[in-house]
Amino acid sequence: MTSPLAGIAQALEALALAGGDRMPSALTPSELIEVTNAFGSLKRHVDAAYAGVAAEVARQSRAELGRDSLAKRQGFGSPAVLISTTTGTSVGESVRMIQVGEATAPRIALSGEQLPARCPHVAAAVSAGRMGMTAAASIVTMLTKLALRVDSVRLDDAERQMCDLAPGLRPDELVKLLARVEAHLDPDGVAPRHEELRGARTLVIQERDGMLVISAKLDVETGAPVKAAIESLVGATLRRNEHAPDDDRDVRSVKQMSADALADICRHAIGCDEVPTAPSATVVIRMDLASLESGLGAATIDGIAQPVPAGMIRRLAADQQVIPCVLGGESEILDWGRSRRLFTTAQKLAIVERDGGCIDCGAPPAWCHVHHISWWNRDGGATDLRNGVLLCTGCHHRLHADGWEIIVDGMGVDGRVHLVPPPWIDPQRRPRLAGQARYRLTA
Repeated sequence: MTSPLAGIAQALEALALAGGDRMPSALTPSELIEVTNAFGSLKRHVDAAYAGVAAEVARQSRAELGRDSLAKRQGFGSPAVLISTTTGTSVGESVRMIQVGEATAPRIALSGEQLPARCPHVAAAVSAGRMGMTAAASIVTMLTKLALRVDSVRLDDAERQMCDLAPGLRPDELVKLLARVEAHLDPDGVAPRHEELRGARTLVIQERDGMLVISAKLDVETGAPVKAAIESLVGATLRRNEHAPDDDRDVRSVKQMSADALADICRHAIGCDEVPTAPSATVVIRMDLASLESGLGAATIDGIAQPVPAGMIRRLAADQQVIPCVLGGESEILDWGRSRRLFTTAQKLAIVERDGGCIDCGAPPAWCHVHHISWWNRDGGATDLRNGVLLCTGCHHRLHADGWEIIVDGMGVDGRVHLVPPPWIDPQRRPRLAGQARYRLTA
């Protein structure tokens, strides 16, 4: 059996080769990135090695041991507090460490036979230094939650795919992945969860230090129209800024634009006898035909990570402007070739289904435009689905300026988008999965 310290030794060697033993101020930008990556690998290997220790500390500190609990003998109320104090981490981090350690440790049957870990794919990813504790603990939590409701074969396959998708995701992207996977595995659980969240909705307005402080927690059904309306106004301003001269650009931050958009909508409501809607604000709901007809299963709303129950869609459709996503119908042409330069609304809806938002940063569709991969003028690129991706203004300019390439594998909304970094970022130019495919299981 390989020592858990072997990975640490290899990571330390890689860190030294990258220049980690030199003064940071002496490193070039590319060396700084290499050292940062090497430190990340080292931290993951250290955490992986300690997770098993944390689990054993918890085992020897279990409540039934009473005063003989290891933590209590050391003067601590719980194993998490012992670990937190000893290692200098937060209690939350210590809890995650214990959780991952318990889920990834080999088990012993009553017969004495050695069994694999409860979460073998998580164990492999953590041991190899590919996955950190936050992602591992989140996956373990979800698998534990669904263990009694989902077939073990499907759960094992989902665990394997999540361990492939999770490394490298930002925290907000990881939340989106887990929400989509949970709805995919347990569609019957979406409706109860939605009703629980709907019952917890709140909005509080207070005056503080000369400002009005608005604090709200909205379920998806209540909040989707609010989000769509504000994002449509902010998106329109961002698109105007893209081609505006410097002296005519809107210099407000996105947060300021959002605050002003909310005020504009409310001003309109005060002076309008009809229910107000923001210009061009539409809630786009995506679901399959079977869920639409039966009212069972889950749907997603553009720009929102949390899936919603299919039965909710009928209520939403009765009150708001809603576009159901039905792609490739006889009345819509999704590929135009060279017959027109700009992508149509139908094409953008189809590309949103594939990309979910900005393919790089994940900005909502309302802030994005459809970008020709092969340029219309320079390359003679066609206005077709395989030649279009969603990009926000910032990522559009950055990807061009830095020399990234975009590849679309597959046809239609099931295509997978990859970003290929320039050589100065990754000499091997390994494609990075982008867009909606980052959150989608294959089965």
